[in-house]
Parts: sequence; C-alpha cells; structure tokens
Amino acid sequence: MTEADFQLGPDLSGKRIVVAMSGGVDSSVVAALAARSGAETIGITLQLYDHGEAVGRAGSCCAGRDIRDARAVCDRLGIAHYVHDHESAFRDAVIDQFADEYVAGRTPIPCVRCNMGPKFTDLFQLAHDLGADCLATGHYVRRVEGPDGAELHRAADPARDQSYFLFATTRDQLDFLRFPLGGLPKPRVRELAAELGLGVAAKPDSQDICFVPDGDYASLVKKLRPEAEAGGDIVDQAGRKLGEHKGLIHFTIGQRRGLELGGSPEPLYVVRLDPATRRVIVGPRAALGVASARLSDINWLGGDYNGPITAKVRSLAKPVPARLVGDRVLFDDPEYGVAPGQAAVLYAGDRVLGGGWIEETQAVEAALAA
Repeated sequence: MTEADFQLGPDLSGKRIVVAMSGGVDSSVVAALAARSGAETIGITLQLYDHGEAVGRAGSCCAGRDIRDARAVCDRLGIAHYVHDHESAFRDAVIDQFADEYVAGRTPIPCVRCNMGPKFTDLFQLAHDLGADCLATGHYVRRVEGPDGAELHRAADPARDQSYFLFATTRDQLDFLRFPLGGLPKPRVRELAAELGLGVAAKPDSQDICFVPDGDYASLVKKLRPEAEAGGDIVDQAGRKLGEHKGLIHFTIGQRRGLELGGSPEPLYVVRLDPATRRVIVGPRAALGVASARLSDINWLGGDYNGPITAKVRSLAKPVPARLVGDRVLFDDPEYGVAPGQAAVLYAGDRVLGGGWIEETQAVEAALAA
C-alpha cells in the first residue's frame, strides 16, 4: 500500500486534514490516504452548480451525483463530510465570466478561474475555520520544499500533470496546500482506490468543462448571452470577404475546421477574432506565428530566479524556450495557436515559476516589420 506524504511531519496524530472532494477517484483516494495516516480527516464538497442533465452525467463534477459519491466515500471511511452551496459564487466568478470571454472573442479557461475562486479561496477559508493543518486535493502536481519555501512542480506523470491550471496559486495558498498524488501515475491511483474498497475506483474521469452539459459550450453561451449568436463575415488578412459565420463563439485562434471556405490554394486558419466588427480573420499557418504575448495579472512564484525559462501557452502544448521581459513573454521561436484568454505558464525545468493571462499577441510578421 502506498503511503502518501502530507508533509506534516512524521507523526500525524493530533493533525487535522481537510480534503477537497469532487466525488471522483482522485480526491476520494486522497481522503482515504489521509484517514489512514492517523490524522483527523474531514471531507468538504462545494456544490458549484446543479442544472439539468449535468447533475447525472458521467464525467461531470461538483453536482448532484458526484456529491452523493463523495458522501458515500466518507461514510465508507468513517469521516465527516460537509457540503457547502457555492452556486452563486461559481456562477458569478466562473460561468458568467466564461460566457463574457467568448462574447469578447477570447478563449477562456474556466478551470483556472474555478481554482482561483470557489475551489481555493472558499475552501481555504472553510479549512481554516475548521482548524485544519492543511488542505489536500487530488490535483496531479507536486509541492516541493525548496530553500526559500514551498515550490510548485509538475507531476511525476506527465500525462496527468495539471500544473498549467494551477499557475495562479499564491505563495500563501501553497504553504497550506498538499498534493499527495503528484508523485503517482493514474493507474496506481485507481489500484489504490480498489485496494481501499472505494466504490468510485472505476468511475470515469471528469471530461470537458464540468458545467457544460454534453460539451456543448456554444449553447450555454448563447443561453446566457443571446447576442453571441450574431453572425458576421469571414475575411482574409487584407479584409476581403471570403464567407460568413454564425457567431464568434464557434471559433478560436488556430482553428481550421468549421470555416467552410473553398477555393483557397492553401489551408486557412483563424488568425484573429474582432468582436467590434464580428469578423473572423483567417490566413495561412505562417500567419499564426507569434513572437511575443503581453500578460496580465502575473502571479510569480519564482522568487529571485533569473535563469532560463520555458513557456506553455495551452494546456496541451509543450513548454517552449522563452524570456519574460516585464509583462511580455518573448518566444525564442515562433509559437502557434496563442490565443487571448488563455494562460502563459512559465517553468524552470519542472518547477512552476508562475504565469499570467494572455491579453494580446504580436505576430512574427509584425515583429519583423517593426
């Protein structure tokens, strides 16, 4: 049986661990490992939404079915379980912002907003109110004690690493957080769930965006922001009309499918979205090359680090060599598919140095012309 390290010292008797429980296998295993450690363990689930078919859909989280699963795990473990209704906060901080970003021609990352808001901020307060020594989650990242305090590192299993979504974690939060699964591969976590007799051992992982039924985010955005259905023109970089579209919400930077344009001698990609004119601007792949990106709300965890860095601009992208100059990330080589609304996360090897929100980009073509 794998023993988790909650980084609270060798003797956890008399310690209190609060576990953020989504109802999935990962957080359930964390709760079980915490309970086995000898520490008093309390599970907390935030009810973030509860609309329609999402509550019973496999692959969702923080809704009806998942709350029941979390409670069943806690009953099995003999630990306390509390559910806190944070629907209104989640709607304001995550869902409404998600819709607004799409209307503005940006590509949002609701998982980061959720971690920054309801999950960490609210759970932190609840955990502190309960007198916890730490808040443990099922995220696949590692917390490493460095010479200047706790550091955030990528997970040992690169296929499961979630560090991109946690770049906005503050130093104070990192002092209190624990990620006991960061050193484990996912198959081992499922084995642990089975060994511990947890009913969620074979439960599917969360997929897509948790609050979007069936993954149809465009329908949700249109419901919340009817103006998002307004169509417009598809134009080339010179402004020549090539076709029409049914709303900016159906497009993101780097997209090729769905343009339904014919007659071009080379494939065309979405290069830019202009919400003021409702135009989708397309061009060849070369036009997607970005030399730099301006960031906002930069969260820096790197202390006085000033060595080489890499930058990751999408959750599935590979980190690439870059430099941070003020609020701009300068890429050593052209980077593709860099979209406003996404995040640029900065690394030194496996260590997360921080990151920020991509506000605007400078194309390689424009940089060469300047």
